[in-house]
Amino acid sequence: MTSKNKLRRKALTGAALAAALTASGTASAQSKATSGMPLSDEVVRARADALIAQMTPEEKAGQITQYFDFTDSPEEAKRVTDEMAASRAGSLLFVHDPAELDRLQHIAVEKTRLKIPLLFGYDVIHGLRTIMPVPIAVAASWDPGVAQQAQTVAAREARAVGIHWAFAPNLDIARDPRWGRLIEGAGEDPYLGSAMAAAQVRGFQGSYIGSPGHVISGPKHFAGYGASIGGRDYDEVNLSDSELWNVYLKPFKAAVDAGAGNIMSAYMGVNGVPATGNRWLLTDVLRKTWGFKGFVVTDAGAAHDLLTHGFAASNEDAAVRALTAGVDMEMAPPFGMSAFKTLPQSLAAGKITTAQLDDAVRHVLEAKIRMGLFEKPYVDLQAAKRVLADPAHREVARMAAERSAVLLRNEGGALPLSRRALKSIAVIGPLADSARDTVGPWVFDQDDKETVTVLAGIKAEVGSGVKVAYSPGVTLPARVNKSIFQSDEQFAAGKARNVDDTPEIQRAVALAKDADVAVLVLGEGQIMVGENASRSSLDLPGRQQELLDAVIATGKPVVVLLMSARPLDIKGSKPAALMDIWYPGTQGGTAVANLLFGKVSPGGKLPYNWPRNIGQVPLPYAHLTTHQPKTVEERYWNESNTPLYPFGYGLSYSTFAFSNLKVDKAKVARGVAVPVSVDVRNTGSRKADEVAQLYIHQRYGTAARPVRELKGFERLTLEPGETRTVRFTLSPDDLSYWAASTRSFVQDATTFDVYAGNSSTAALGGSFEVAD
Repeated sequence: MTSKNKLRRKALTGAALAAALTASGTASAQSKATSGMPLSDEVVRARADALIAQMTPEEKAGQITQYFDFTDSPEEAKRVTDEMAASRAGSLLFVHDPAELDRLQHIAVEKTRLKIPLLFGYDVIHGLRTIMPVPIAVAASWDPGVAQQAQTVAAREARAVGIHWAFAPNLDIARDPRWGRLIEGAGEDPYLGSAMAAAQVRGFQGSYIGSPGHVISGPKHFAGYGASIGGRDYDEVNLSDSELWNVYLKPFKAAVDAGAGNIMSAYMGVNGVPATGNRWLLTDVLRKTWGFKGFVVTDAGAAHDLLTHGFAASNEDAAVRALTAGVDMEMAPPFGMSAFKTLPQSLAAGKITTAQLDDAVRHVLEAKIRMGLFEKPYVDLQAAKRVLADPAHREVARMAAERSAVLLRNEGGALPLSRRALKSIAVIGPLADSARDTVGPWVFDQDDKETVTVLAGIKAEVGSGVKVAYSPGVTLPARVNKSIFQSDEQFAAGKARNVDDTPEIQRAVALAKDADVAVLVLGEGQIMVGENASRSSLDLPGRQQELLDAVIATGKPVVVLLMSARPLDIKGSKPAALMDIWYPGTQGGTAVANLLFGKVSPGGKLPYNWPRNIGQVPLPYAHLTTHQPKTVEERYWNESNTPLYPFGYGLSYSTFAFSNLKVDKAKVARGVAVPVSVDVRNTGSRKADEVAQLYIHQRYGTAARPVRELKGFERLTLEPGETRTVRFTLSPDDLSYWAASTRSFVQDATTFDVYAGNSSTAALGGSFEVAD
């Protein structure tokens, strides 16, 4: 055995480790890792390479393997713990209990040969203990600051309990509301999606990877997952290169530019090539074109699934294809064998090289080094309790829910409600008092006692002076097909009826007749949306539509609060007011009460077009002009093809006027920025928020361009009568696009139309010319 091979078999501990660190120039860097200072790339690489030199092929394969640790399955937990203790696991996921995280980390650091700490990942999608509004809701705030604050809180709680890495944000552009994972992203637009992507990465990671109280951000799913055919989760994706570059890749580019430390590859095939085995995506685009320096992880079981796709010939071949495509870590399928476990035999057979394997290991080790895990691997259990109980986190959740609500209809100023004028309120609906549904999906450590439901929020707001009567109205129907997040027992329980619908509808109607106003909380239960929750209908589930129409028929004022994450079809029913409250999170009920009674004015805007019915989807606002544009609204003979509510739409308790649109330069050369400004005036009597939105249209060029494209926005708070000038800058990148004819990004010499207003249908316009 050579001395080099002996070195690989020997752990660097004690004096040997200190000597190696000194030799690689990193001894002085240890203090930085614990003092809140970022390490240099050179130092990080040297430390990683010093470890790699010690590792066997089996340890390398283990270091780039992540296992689910289901603590409620003792047999599986033991299997995973045994793999970890044998240095055949570098990361675990799905553990959130700080004591268990600490126990497992002690095993990794104290019992394994090389003492390499584990990297713990978790689906911190919209909070850990303090649950924020779901991501599509936060996107509806049109306020990246809200997104950053929300994920800063999520990161602080996650890091406190011993989690180092969040599988978020979801950056999938989604233009088909049948797709359940629409809830996790920012909607249909790449510009809004990019702004929310960068803000969330900053919130999770802080100013650098390893910032105290922060975690690694893992944007997903790379790429195109939101375009699954038919809106069906996990189905294939077929996108043109133009759509990929101009729409679906843009938020990921923004996340990489913001410094994201991880990217997750998608399950599905893109144009026939599974994303997890797609070297063009993971290497040519992500690393070579964008310069990504972090690590790539598969989605759950996606490496093994290369075999399922008919892309790989065997599990061993799947591992080789994933690794050589650019995957650095396999999220191994739960209760199954890791594909990456076969990499040592592939290395021995010459199917992969040592350099390829080492590159993947290096990317993972560098993340651990940057996070300071070698210096501070363990959990401070007392500090975790303090962080999780911080009341400031609940304030952020309340604020985020208030700023996310979108007021869609408000006839005759039905809202806000007046506490002085009201004597009684009927709160009706199956979601009005459901704590679990209020926080939405992707919540695995739910404490119902912490969640304020809409009913509870209203009761707390009005006190004993207003009578509040409640009826669930109807029972939400059970899923036909069980969710991956339901046990058999939970699925069976979901089929049980909570109320007998017919008499309960009658009771709800009676309550509405006896009340001054009826507040209906309708929509989809949290198990009806999210992963594995695509839907073939946009109707209100169960008999909710019947309940709604019966209550409206009483003639009493009706306020409908939609708890949903996709546009729902209420069949032309016309309540006095309609507000989308999404799944508003831990403080949802308090936020909704503040909105209903005018403590705050709704200022959210839709992050997608809201179709009239499911037959129109997909219906993106940024469509091409196409043939006969004058008849675009007449493409269906039986009804208008316009959206019911357009992208960017949302009402307020005040009114606003846009004027004085100025394009600073009537003519510019290519590569020159164009300043644009517009005045926004609060013409109403209430302090309120408005979102100034800037859109462009390129009249002609190398390729046809969409009728409108969002290129700027700013949320404002204005006093009654106040006017503010909002200034935007259209950069050369804003005026460029990827053209199929040249297979490159181009900026044309052309004429641009510019529009400013409070939705994608803004009428206030101007123009400018780009010349050679």
